[in-house]
Amino acid sequence: MDDQSPVMGLVHSLRAVTVEFDLLGAEFAARHGLHPTDVRALIHLLDAARAGTRATPGWLGEQLRLNSSGTTALVDRLERLGWVRRSRDTADRRRVLLEVEEEAARLGWAFFGPVIGEVVAAAEGFEAGELETVRRFLASVLESTRRARSA
Repeated sequence: MDDQSPVMGLVHSLRAVTVEFDLLGAEFAARHGLHPTDVRALIHLLDAARAGTRATPGWLGEQLRLNSSGTTALVDRLERLGWVRRSRDTADRRRVLLEVEEEAARLGWAFFGPVIGEVVAAAEGFEAGELETVRRFLASVLESTRRARSA
């Protein structure tokens, strides 16, 4: 593979963006006394809420590839810190649902909001067709990464 090709340039750019987002997440974690896995858990829970997915501890453990005891320790820690709350599913009282507390979401927006705003502003400079191309590319990259993780 030609390391200098335009396609490899995209790969290197994507890797650089990934590293920067990871460092930003680590900075957020450090400022708030969280572990990087805690931040990933919060992101998964926020994404689940946005998608209308009812997040349970089992579901969260699958997303993070944690066993049951690791997931319980994570949820206990986030609940103790006031970042997450457990509630009973009204349709099935045996099932526990997880939700991010409003204050946690507010702190996340206060920290990540400026970079999100800059990304949105950058994206607004592209035409609809260009954005669709970027969306398709990122969706393909995400699917490839998920397949690699599953293998």
